[in-house]
Amino acid sequence: MLKKIGRLFVIKTRFEACLIIYALGVGAMARGMIYLDQYPGIGGKLLLAACSGSVFLAGAKIFDCLRYEKAARAAADG
Repeated sequence: MLKKIGRLFVIKTRFEACLIIYALGVGAMARGMIYLDQYPGIGGKLLLAACSGSVFLAGAKIFDCLRYEKAARAAADG
């Protein structure tokens, strides 16, 4: 039973990955806008850029992991 529940939290397709990256992006931009309010000027803009940059890095890592897992499954199958 726990394995079935655990499989719900595994990213299996590129579509699921895109949905997760979109959600990360929306959250990061919301947080970045809060930073712009709290830290006016260049500091807030730099923090906003850091938020968006972290989403780019996380998205790239998610896509790389999907590609690696697909290649590992293909190698194991044949």
